[in-house]
Amino acid sequence: MAIAAKRGERGFSSVLNEAVESYLSEETERDARRQRALRLRGILKHEEAAELQKNAAALRASWR
Repeated sequence: MAIAAKRGERGFSSVLNEAVESYLSEETERDARRQRALRLRGILKHEEAAELQKNAAALRASWR
């Protein structure tokens, strides 16, 4: 309601509409990234995958 009020609008349906459109647009982008990632499945050799997992775990541990 606050955003609608700042815009001088009485209701918030236009704000809600924008939020839904934004979410759906971003969901489309997230889905495209997910699909690209899934296409990469099986490309790394076992040793490469193991090293990548080890490095990712080390990076995550250093964030804490």
